[in-house]
Amino acid sequence: MKARIGTSYEAADPAFVERILPLVDYVELIPDTLAVREGRRTRIPARTLRQLESMAEQATLIVHGVGLSIGSADDWNEDYFQLLDQILETVPVAWHSEHLAFTHVDGHFTGTMLALPRTREALDLVARRTRRILARYPLPFLLENTVNLLPDPPAEMSEAAFLNRLAVESGCGLLLDLYNLECNAHNQGYAAADFLAELDLSRVRELHLAGGTEHSGLMLDIHSRRTRDTTRQLLPEVLARAPAVEAVIYEVMPEALPVLGHPAWADEIEQLETLLA
Repeated sequence: MKARIGTSYEAADPAFVERILPLVDYVELIPDTLAVREGRRTRIPARTLRQLESMAEQATLIVHGVGLSIGSADDWNEDYFQLLDQILETVPVAWHSEHLAFTHVDGHFTGTMLALPRTREALDLVARRTRRILARYPLPFLLENTVNLLPDPPAEMSEAAFLNRLAVESGCGLLLDLYNLECNAHNQGYAAADFLAELDLSRVRELHLAGGTEHSGLMLDIHSRRTRDTTRQLLPEVLARAPAVEAVIYEVMPEALPVLGHPAWADEIEQLETLLA
């Protein structure tokens, strides 16, 4: 199976439709950033849903959540499912995914995604919730490796072993973010090659690439730059060992576009296409 190129779509952007959409096979929708708040509820505007219908005629749509908080100990964010339902009722979606992380503690927003403790208790919690998602939606569901910004606490298993076990016990697929991997390898002091050697790459259906920044020695998961050469160099190696990968997604935040620009965005996609040729 030959992987195809896609990119993220987080906000209404006419230039995206004109300049970027013709270059990609996949468009990754971020429900949380497409939504607007109305009182205590959030919803995706009808105008945005009409835009998605038009995109679905030109590319395969996939969904990638950022706000479910699947790993929160108290509860996940039920409001996220209302956004997902709106999209699934409007356009066909090939699969959907979320970050293996938590964003809320006792109902309070943490300000960023935080990695889970790699314990049996956390694995059981996420596996149970993942099985509920798979029962609710007749679509493949993937979970993504997340950047860990905090010192790594004592763990019962490695990050790759946790992902492998979760995929087996829950039935989910894996979304491997190569930039997140590089961030963790840098921040936590391990070799990306060791992680890739342990991870069951046959479970990986989607790959992410992005570029970010460094602050006080930490590599941050902020999608505001072109992909680093070191991140891009991981792609051929992973594809050679991951036969189920269908989509390679370049992610960029809308807030970065005034500096990054659509021409650089398009050039990034074209360079990735060359790597897959």
